[in-house]
Amino acid sequence: MTGAVSYHGGRVAEDQVAAHYQRLGMTIAASRWRGQSGEIDLIARSGATVIFIEVKRAENFAIAAERLSQRQMARIYGAASEFVANEPLGQNTDMRFDVALVDGEGRIEIIDNAASY
Repeated sequence: MTGAVSYHGGRVAEDQVAAHYQRLGMTIAASRWRGQSGEIDLIARSGATVIFIEVKRAENFAIAAERLSQRQMARIYGAASEFVANEPLGQNTDMRFDVALVDGEGRIEIIDNAASY
């Protein structure tokens, strides 16, 4: 039962974060996009910039932030590289990597440019 609760809680957190980015005027290009290297929770567009977003949910922001590992970021980088391969500018596409933290009360904290590629 715990796995199902975590899965659904993660989906709700991703939906909340997607709505947050949309309120900021960005377009959600993909949700749970999967490449050979791994999965990216959300991919947004702001003008010519592609934003890769990793969503982490926990009872508080600190615990959520601790759940992002270097190994996971490496997989996200690989998947992002696969995604932009289909963009007109390919690997020269303007991109950034954000981390969206969601706490137990549904509050969202965005760390823009949390990681550089």
